Amino acid sequence: MNSITLGDVEIIRVEEMHGPVGMTPEQFFPGSPQHLWNEQHPLLVPDFLNPDTNICEVAVQTWVLRSQGRTILIDTGIGNHKERPAVPSWGHLDLDFLGNLAHAGVLPDDVDLVINTHLHVDHVGWNTRLEGQFWVPTFPNATYLMPKPDFEYWNPANNPKITGGVNQNVFEDSIAPVHAAGQTEFWESEYVIDSALRLVAAPGHTPGSSIVKLESGSDRALFAGDLMHSPFQLAHPDHNSCFCEDAEQSRATRRSFLGWAADHHALVLPAHFSGHGALEVDRHADAFAVKRWSELAAL
Repeated sequence: MNSITLGDVEIIRVEEMHGPVGMTPEQFFPGSPQHLWNEQHPLLVPDFLNPDTNICEVAVQTWVLRSQGRTILIDTGIGNHKERPAVPSWGHLDLDFLGNLAHAGVLPDDVDLVINTHLHVDHVGWNTRLEGQFWVPTFPNATYLMPKPDFEYWNPANNPKITGGVNQNVFEDSIAPVHAAGQTEFWESEYVIDSALRLVAAPGHTPGSSIVKLESGSDRALFAGDLMHSPFQLAHPDHNSCFCEDAEQSRATRRSFLGWAADHHALVLPAHFSGHGALEVDRHADAFAVKRWSELAAL
């Protein structure tokens, strides 16, 4: 099954790529002791951790939503043909992501709304495509919703640390061209998409990180972006990834939204979970646990 319907909203999982992230648990989640990962092996192996190499596994994917007559994309992956000096394995890709979208029945002209939950390299790449020597919006009829705090933070003119970091070149090739084309809409705090969907600020991972809440009929879901990168963080929600900008805020945000999901029996759909891809969570002591996995295969 590669699609589900919650209330009146259809959800399709479209994968760009999956595999090893190139980091051990200690590198990906600094300060997390190996013995805690060993205890979690039954949950993590093989979809989230390779026990032979001790390397974490992730997916890069887009959630396609059909809601109230509109086609909506949540996050757009890494993209093709881009120069990524900080992550060479993500540079100059030639992947058939648009073909995967087409298998889901979505052509670029069909997309009404693109939501970037935050503006990291692996969430904005297909915002643009290369046309000759120029980067142009991949989805010419779409409005791109971008969190204003991230737009300002990741602009190299405002933040010199971008040069040489993981987001080097990203503003120039995947964000600024969309803005120049007049297709961006900025928001802060909260943004109502329609009667079933709304964006809510979830800062910490980045200043503008956000999640999408779905509330339709009796169904609830949380498109969690980078609220967490591994199921390891359910039992150990105070362990952040190495990419979190504000450690304390990340921890507080993770606990808050996972608590909401547990209390509302909401399906949680993180950006980078491989395998089943989506889950419901329970409170467990002062942390969380998997209540059930959703069988939501990727196209």
